[in-house]
Formats: sequence, structure tokens, C-alpha cells
Amino acid sequence: MLEYVSEAVVLHREPNGNLDNRFSLFTKKFGKLVAKGKSTRKITSKLSSHLQPGNVVSVRLIEKNGLQVVDALKKYRLTAILSHLHFLDRILGEAEPDQHIWQFLLEGLRWREILRVLGWDPQEALCSLCDNSKPTVFNVRNQEFFCRGCASKLNQNDVLYID
Repeated sequence: MLEYVSEAVVLHREPNGNLDNRFSLFTKKFGKLVAKGKSTRKITSKLSSHLQPGNVVSVRLIEKNGLQVVDALKKYRLTAILSHLHFLDRILGEAEPDQHIWQFLLEGLRWREILRVLGWDPQEALCSLCDNSKPTVFNVRNQEFFCRGCASKLNQNDVLYID
């Protein structure tokens, strides 16, 4: 049984079964990891309050039929908008540590720089519909850039305004 200990930011939390949750964590050492939290939806859960999206935590995970959170301690809360953390969860690959992304999380999400580090450089991009050279919107689902005018036609749940 392997054990992992790291500082992490809770990106997303979703129900998994009757009493469990599934957590997306961006860890300093291991990158994004998805782990199960046993019984974290019980009213008596000691882990639940620590593992809220936006919290920076010290976390201990074990590998037992997948990753499982066994211990977490909240250090502080980020000022990031929770929907932005969810977008980040959607575009990050698992188990790819990146110190730049870690710093951006702690200092404030600067989307132009985050997208550049991940390989989508807005500086070199064009609007996918009208070829405008100054896109201000990133479509997370299709991984495309759009200008503000063209982005109004898109599903707003998939749209990230980078300016």
C-alpha cells in the first residue's frame, strides 16, 4: 500500500455513492489527483469541512483500490472563484506536476499565463469563428479561443473569460 503526502488545493468535489465523495486535488508534488473520500458526506465526517473546493490543505492519500483520502488539514482558503477552479480541474491532466500552475493557484489565477503554460497560448490564437486576432474567451469543452462577440453564441457553462 503506497502513501502520498503533499500540500494540495481542492479543485472540485462531487458525490460518489451514498456517503462518499470524489475529490479533484492539485497537489504540489504530484499534480492533479482524483481520490475518493470514504463517508465524507456523513454529518459526523471530520474530513468533509477540510476538503471544500478552494481550500489549501495538507493531505495524506493511500493507494487502495484507487486513491483514497485518509487525512486532510485545512491550512487556509484561496480567494479564487470556485467556477474557475472547476474549469482548471477540467483542463488539467492527471499526475502531471507543474510548479507554475501551483504558483498561479496560490497567487491568483491569471488565465492567460495558465493557458500559455498548458500549451494554449492566447497571444498566438485567433477566434475560431471570425479569425479575430485578439480572442478574450476560451471554450473549455472544445479547447478553442473566441472573441467576445462570437462567444455570446456558445454555451456559457463551457466559457472562460480570460480578460
